Amino acid sequence: MTRKVVVAGAVSFYLSVGVPEFPLRYTAKCTPRWMAAGVSGAAGHIARVLRALGEDVHLCTVVGHDAAGVEIRAELERGGLLGPGVIEGRESSMGVALVAPDGSRLGLPYLEPVNGVAYPFEVMSAAARDAGLLVLTNAKFVRPLVGPAARLGVPIAVDVHLIADLTDEYNRPWLQAAEIIFCSHEALPCPPELWVRRLFERYPRCRLVCVGLGSQGALLGTRDGRLLRAQAVAPRAVVNTSGAGDALFAAFLHVWRRTHDEARALRIAVLYAGWKIGHRLPVTASLTGMELADLEKSYPPRITLRRWDDGG
Repeated sequence: MTRKVVVAGAVSFYLSVGVPEFPLRYTAKCTPRWMAAGVSGAAGHIARVLRALGEDVHLCTVVGHDAAGVEIRAELERGGLLGPGVIEGRESSMGVALVAPDGSRLGLPYLEPVNGVAYPFEVMSAAARDAGLLVLTNAKFVRPLVGPAARLGVPIAVDVHLIADLTDEYNRPWLQAAEIIFCSHEALPCPPELWVRRLFERYPRCRLVCVGLGSQGALLGTRDGRLLRAQAVAPRAVVNTSGAGDALFAAFLHVWRRTHDEARALRIAVLYAGWKIGHRLPVTASLTGMELADLEKSYPPRITLRRWDDGG
């Protein structure tokens, strides 16, 4: 049995809306293609994926005592994620995702209600006892916890999402502390292969770097110089790409913790993310470990191996 995983970050109440196109044209009234509501946010989504796959997950987050908070707490309780790490704030974070017919989305996260909360480090450190991994999302209220958490001796993983600068001031605490770093390719200032090299050169604590490439799959660099690339797989039609990065991140962590096989973890993570985006509200769709293993047999993503430390 692997040790528990602590996930810290925002859990939000989200409304997802199907829109006709991007960019949106102004009109006084427009009937959406579809609409769905659910509990999401990076930490909430990651925790739900890991929990469904069989991990012992302890969630550290802030939930308000407002109407959205009632829904969030009820959903966390149904998923076995409501515990002492879920502290109360005045208001809950919320968001809206606008989704075009091709699955592309515009996210409108409203995190201000939880950004300024001083989350007690002693609560997180208690959850981290005997943990095998800390997943510290880059939510604002988590930032002051990263430095102290790095001294606990538990490996840290982070997804810094739309990062564009290796010296990014906001994300620096996570970049300095994490052994596993994920990000999106969308804002990178250079090719992802070069980004991997530069990140390893600048942050010696990092062991694994993964760049999500959207419809092109994902790229993973290892400290020993390997560069793995998995092609995207979409077992269902692409409906909503919201949360694809969270799914990629969580599924990779689950498989890698059990196998320490980076290539297999990357293949399965890309497959899982591809399966997720075939749902109208991806956060509500999760696979068990057995279901994921069955899916892997039917859709083995292709993977290639190069090196980042010799120019590729």
